[in-house]
Amino acid sequence: MKINRRKLLSILGISPALLTGSPLLGDQTKKKVSASAVGVKLETLNPKGSPPAIQLIPMAPRLDSLDGKTVYLVSDGFAGADRFLEQIRIWFTKNMPSVNTVYRLKAGGLADDDPKLWAEIKAKGNAMIMAIGH
Repeated sequence: MKINRRKLLSILGISPALLTGSPLLGDQTKKKVSASAVGVKLETLNPKGSPPAIQLIPMAPRLDSLDGKTVYLVSDGFAGADRFLEQIRIWFTKNMPSVNTVYRLKAGGLADDDPKLWAEIKAKGNAMIMAIGH
């Protein structure tokens, strides 16, 4: 397929004289041709986008003590999180035997919601430690 350079340059809005180094153009052959110089208008999108409004949720009230309380140990399924939470459970067993620990694996990935688990923790638990992997 043969390309007609003259037509291609006219579509791009560039004079063929720019390629020949015409002395009539003087120093213009050495300048870059900008979009505004050839009358081309570009429309772009902002890569930052428009983030949604943030709804602030206050932290849960702090407990005075963990004695006799239930602490949920929640894993998001990241490799090694279960072993880490097991070490926390062992620590509680040795150092605070009155604390009941319950291990749960959260459904889905890190950012996925697990309403069933959150409802269980709200109903039966007093605190939660969540192992979040990356």
